[in-house]
Amino acid sequence: MKKIIVKSLENSYSYQDYRLLMQQLLSEGKSTGPIQSEELTNYSLLNETRMKRLDKTIKIADEITGEIQKIEETQTWLVITESWCGDAAQNLPVINKMAELNEKIKLKLVLRDENLELMDLFLTNNSRSIPKLIIFDSELNIINTWGPRPSIATKMAIEYKEKNGSLDADFKQNLQIWYNKNKGENLQNDLIQLLQTAAVN
Repeated sequence: MKKIIVKSLENSYSYQDYRLLMQQLLSEGKSTGPIQSEELTNYSLLNETRMKRLDKTIKIADEITGEIQKIEETQTWLVITESWCGDAAQNLPVINKMAELNEKIKLKLVLRDENLELMDLFLTNNSRSIPKLIIFDSELNIINTWGPRPSIATKMAIEYKEKNGSLDADFKQNLQIWYNKNKGENLQNDLIQLLQTAAVN
């Protein structure tokens, strides 16, 4: 497992480099990943707009900032993502803002389809769902994992699926409305809870 993690970290991007990669690929009419289609490029284009806005507007709550700044040991936050993923676009800017609050936290991003061995170590309900955040200590021991959605959005998805059988376009629209209203608060609370749980254990 550690070999796979180390190999993935060697292929990782900083948040800034990932954003530049998205922009570069979009200028060529592409998304990340081996499969290229007009649909995936259009999703990536929409996500670029979302992330640009969120990079400017996301605020981290004072109490969350205080908790993040208490971290004294080096951590690596490794996120598995792709540019066409709507959930990644909504959550990555928040994760980045949180990581920036403490120099002990190193945020690294990897592309799912270039790192399937890694992805398959961290499936969600046997699915390669992204974004997936894995938090490691300095020895690359796993502190905790999160993803692909904040806890409230996960509950929304489960309930919708039970009622309607699948997550269709209506759900995706409702989810984006929820993300816009929530402004990253649920994700911030989720991550602090994960870090506090790990600290207790």
